[in-house]
Amino acid sequence: MHKILPNLNIEKSYKNTTKGYICGIDEVGRGCLAGPVVSAAVILNFDKIPDGINDSKKISKIKRSIISNNIKKYALDIGIGEASSQEIDEFNILNASLLAMKRAFESLKKHTGLALIDGIYSPNINCKTINIIKGDTKSLSIAAASIIAKEYRDAFMNKLGLIYPKYNFKNNVGYGTKEHYKIIRSDGITSYHRKTFKLLK
Repeated sequence: MHKILPNLNIEKSYKNTTKGYICGIDEVGRGCLAGPVVSAAVILNFDKIPDGINDSKKISKIKRSIISNNIKKYALDIGIGEASSQEIDEFNILNASLLAMKRAFESLKKHTGLALIDGIYSPNINCKTINIIKGDTKSLSIAAASIIAKEYRDAFMNKLGLIYPKYNFKNNVGYGTKEHYKIIRSDGITSYHRKTFKLLK
């Protein structure tokens, strides 16, 4: 039995009734102990879709990097937005995620008439929104956004790992691995850790 991959069926069903472009929006890093939550908004060129676009969690690092570069090459527009660990602590992770989505959308240059949003909550943006549960497994635009956001955030955490090498951000990208919890217990936290999250285990 073939697995159904994300496709353009949802986008094409709204294409003729939408004034402006259609973008997909997704975020990564909600469950991390450290680092920002990052969102991407992507407007794909329906005539030039890179091969291999899928939910970023289902693609290997090497493939994801290649696909990300191809999305950047062929997409009509890409926006990135993030909310810092301080904003996550101040507003909570849900509101910070929506803030990152809003910032990603607002950094798009092309006029967008419809935003397809992964999940059940939508950011407050000047555009019609449609929520799609597990959207990164259904919509190519959302899946592309998940890849762009993941690559951007991983690169950020890799750079952070050079500043704080003992936390091994290059490998855990801020998630709560056993090693990460152990380092927090022995060495405390950085300014990039989310103080409202359960940091001791």
